[in-house]
Amino acid sequence: MRTEEIEIEAAAQIVAFRRFNRFYTRVLGLLDEQLVRSGFSLAEARILFELAARTAADAPLIVARDIGEELGLDAGYLSRILRRLEDAGLIARRPMPADARNAILRLTRKGRNAFAELDRRSSIQASELIEPLVPGTRSSLIRSMQTIETALSPHVLRSPLVLRPHRAGDMGWVISRNGAVYAQEYGWDQSYEALVARICADFLDNFRPARERCWIAERDGERLGCIFCVQHPEREDTAKLRLLLVEPAARGLGLGRALVNECVSFARACGYKRMTLWTQSILKAAHHLYEQAGFRLTHEEPHHSFSHDLMSQTWEMEL
Repeated sequence: MRTEEIEIEAAAQIVAFRRFNRFYTRVLGLLDEQLVRSGFSLAEARILFELAARTAADAPLIVARDIGEELGLDAGYLSRILRRLEDAGLIARRPMPADARNAILRLTRKGRNAFAELDRRSSIQASELIEPLVPGTRSSLIRSMQTIETALSPHVLRSPLVLRPHRAGDMGWVISRNGAVYAQEYGWDQSYEALVARICADFLDNFRPARERCWIAERDGERLGCIFCVQHPEREDTAKLRLLLVEPAARGLGLGRALVNECVSFARACGYKRMTLWTQSILKAAHHLYEQAGFRLTHEEPHHSFSHDLMSQTWEMEL
């Protein structure tokens, strides 16, 4: 991608990011003086939430400075909010013995009741927003929210990547994502998606658990990639690696290498003598993974498929 194209894409991403911020603040009413008509500003509500959460977690001391740092609030602004909450009888605070400039906080009974009502109103607002959505859209929305939270919170430890066997619903995802990713990145038409659908249907119809396997890579329930090991239709001693896919957002994590190595290890453990795969010359990133695993290019042939002139390749390795 040329420099000017990168700059144009970056500018478009900034515009999209700001548009989403404007939309989301409007949907949640974050510009209103009172959050969910509770009588509290957003900052006041967040402080009440932090106090309630830390009380529930039996924190030995709830320190004002810690809450200010967690929420990114200026010390003077935080002090003014705490004063208002104290004047309203919602919190009690006392100076820290070792640092009179800092304070130890706690919710009063009135504060706990106020937070319970605020929490109830916030739950109702969330319910009113997501309940009208169909289940698939609702799940997609929550996954997108989790993606945003993870991407913008680098200090949060991510769950490990998991390679698991296929289960109900996975083949639909394999077909859909192969079709979408290859259309977007290489301009392939729907005939490729049809090919993937036939491969998946054949895998399910003739599945041999002792000799074949599909792995789905996922993290926190989100599918990030896949790969198949199947028996060659004409050679019982030969396995085929098929349908390696890594989601664009998951590339650079070593996931492709992990999928290929898992597939090869399984084929070897099953007693296959060799392994083969069919790919295209333009898929350079995948070639690098195959070479690392021990595959070698054995045959090339031009063909016209998926609305493009391509060079098919056969790669093989002895197990």
